[in-house]
Amino acid sequence: MVVDMSYKTCCSVIDSWEQIRNIENYEDKVGTKLFIKFFDLEPEARRIFGFRERHSLEDLVKSRRFYKHAAYFIQMLDKAIGMLGPDIEMLTDILMELGKKHVSYGVEPEFFPSMGRSLIETLEETLGKDKFDVETKGCWVEVYGALSYDMIRAQKM
Repeated sequence: MVVDMSYKTCCSVIDSWEQIRNIENYEDKVGTKLFIKFFDLEPEARRIFGFRERHSLEDLVKSRRFYKHAAYFIQMLDKAIGMLGPDIEMLTDILMELGKKHVSYGVEPEFFPSMGRSLIETLEETLGKDKFDVETKGCWVEVYGALSYDMIRAQKM
C-alpha cells in the first residue's frame, strides 16, 4: 500500500521528477525512451497497444499511436507523483481502479517488473548518475513498487 512511504522517499522522487519535467518535451522524450525499453523486454506486450510482436521497435517509434500512449503514460505518472504526500490515500484508490481497468486491456501482472526496470533505466539515463544516485534510485524503486503493488493487487481481486 502506497501509504507507508517516508517523507524523504517522496521528496526524493518528487525532486528528481521535477528535473525530468524541466526537459523540453519531456513527455515525448522520456515516454518514448521508456516504451522502447519496455517493448524490448516484453515484446508480447506490444499486442496490448495494438502492435504485433513482429513490428520492429523502429516501426513502433514511427507510429503516432506509440507516441500518444508513451506521452499519456508519462502524464499519468506525473499525476501520480504529484499526489505523493497529502493525497496518497486517494492515489491508492485511483491506482486500484486503474489496475482493474488494465485487466480489460490485457495487462499481465508479470509486465510490471519490466515496466519498473524500464522506468528506472530511463530515469537514470536521462538524469545521469550524478543526479540519479543510488539513494534516489532506491527511492524510485520503492515508489514504483508501491504504485505497481496497488495496481497488481486490484488485478487479482
